[in-house]
Amino acid sequence: MDRNEISHTLDYNTARERLAMPEYGRNVLKMVEQLKEIPDKAKRTEQARAVVKVMELLNPQVHTQDNFEQKLWDHLYMIAGYDLDVDSPYPCPVAEEFATNPVPIPMKGTRIKAFHYGRNIESIINLLCEQPDGEVKTEMIRALAIYMRQQYLIWNKDSVADETIFADIEKLSDYRLRIPEGISLSKIAGDANFSRPGMGINVGQPGGQRNRSKKNYKRPFKKK
Repeated sequence: MDRNEISHTLDYNTARERLAMPEYGRNVLKMVEQLKEIPDKAKRTEQARAVVKVMELLNPQVHTQDNFEQKLWDHLYMIAGYDLDVDSPYPCPVAEEFATNPVPIPMKGTRIKAFHYGRNIESIINLLCEQPDGEVKTEMIRALAIYMRQQYLIWNKDSVADETIFADIEKLSDYRLRIPEGISLSKIAGDANFSRPGMGINVGQPGGQRNRSKKNYKRPFKKK
């Protein structure tokens, strides 16, 4: 048998019809197609119940849903193309109800002013703008600035001046928020390590590289 003959004997899923319920596989589809050809309605119903049991074994997470038995029968009808004449304990679902497009989730239309800070920072700044001036507000601004400095160091440079963070806060607030005079941020530890998300579990913590698990740590090769 040459290569061309072999290629004709292979049956790829990409060349087959699309499954209505892929989680049950193509073998369940074949079972449903065979039971639809059974002429006797009583035997057809009996076979349909057996197929539902198989579907329950293949999709055990369906038990977490309310009325899971009805869900399984609905899935059976969907696999059958809503064309199945059996004595089901539940009515055949309406195809149009499952064919409707999902309701679009409204997204915020405003553009993020500074991606390395994120949209939540802008929301916090807007809330701070509404707070009365005083010692409490000053401490909240200081805490926000420390967090923003950490985010800045993760995504941009190895160092940043406090004045740069303060200027960003005022700019993001459209200058509704003014930094109180005399405010200062705590110093960054010399061994602090700021890594991007996914690069370590000790992001922004002193000795982040040294605190990694012993399992993943390899001693440097020692020359003889």
